[in-house]
Amino acid sequence: MDERGRSAQTFTVDVVVRGTIGRRVVAQGQDIYAVSAPLVVEAVDRVLTGRTRVTGVASAGRIFDAPDFLRALAAHLTVETPA
Repeated sequence: MDERGRSAQTFTVDVVVRGTIGRRVVAQGQDIYAVSAPLVVEAVDRVLTGRTRVTGVASAGRIFDAPDFLRALAAHLTVETPA
């Protein structure tokens, strides 16, 4: 455990989208379970304060502005867009 109570485990989420224009995003952090709570709280806060792009059933990427959402979690993970 570190000073913030997180386990020593680290995680990496590497997303690659292929198509006309390819995109790649890599998110990394420590203790995925410690990131889950801030992620859920951020999502609920955005829903309750009307900061959504669509309503109804949709993916998180469609409901929220993804770059802004990830910036809001910057204290909990790092996000890179490799070339």
